[in-house]
Amino acid sequence: MRKFLLNALLVCLVAVGLAQTLVIKGSNTIFPVAQLWIEEFKKLRPEVKITLEGAGSSTGIAALFNRTTDIANSSRWLKKEEIQKMNQEGKYFIPFLVAFDGIAVIVNKSLPIDEISIETLKKIYTGEITYWSQVNPNLPRQQIVVYSRNTASGTYEVFETKVLKGARMAPRVRMVESSQVEIESVAKNPYAIAYTGVGYVTDSVKVLKVDGVYPTKENILRGRYPLARPLFMFVDGTNGFPEPGSLIYDFIMFAFSKRGQELVEKAGYIAAYGQ
Repeated sequence: MRKFLLNALLVCLVAVGLAQTLVIKGSNTIFPVAQLWIEEFKKLRPEVKITLEGAGSSTGIAALFNRTTDIANSSRWLKKEEIQKMNQEGKYFIPFLVAFDGIAVIVNKSLPIDEISIETLKKIYTGEITYWSQVNPNLPRQQIVVYSRNTASGTYEVFETKVLKGARMAPRVRMVESSQVEIESVAKNPYAIAYTGVGYVTDSVKVLKVDGVYPTKENILRGRYPLARPLFMFVDGTNGFPEPGSLIYDFIMFAFSKRGQELVEKAGYIAAYGQ
């Protein structure tokens, strides 16, 4: 009996020793498809333990700098200061384009509006326009309830670049930590507006045309939609490209695979390859 227990213990120790872990942090936008990738990947590699956090693109990039993540999901390109920091620290982060996305502008389904311009969006988010009747005299004279992702979000940073263009967001804008909170808030408030990745949009809200264009797959891929963007995974390549057969390499290759790109589409985003 003692021998049996000893053998069982050795087997457990070997299994623990062979177990591999992968840490993924970053973009809230990429979170839904990353969840799908992990579920499928673990069917192929059941011994692997993977943790996933979606606190924002900046959080993921910061974790890559301090070596607390293996992969940083990001819904934006690297900032100038992040590139400068890489140079200062002698680091190099490798970008992997994994999907395309559009930032959808959403309102409550009851609001009688179907489109909005970039210029009007800018005026709403900077506080120059505060009532719906200022957008269109046929709309209610009701104060616009404005929602935005927080500043750690890549979605916020892309919106800031493409819409605000250097202008400051008004203090009255309600900053929230997740796209899900935005969706739920707009669905409940008839005078709300927000922006979110198209993959998060549900039937509970209305998507507006922006400058006359809907964020459809074709419009995003052809560059017609003004708030389109690529989605990335970054890894630390300071010591070279991930080795074939390593867990990081295998996970990225799975994301690039036919099945991985099918899951991109399943999550509501646009495949970067093979679709």
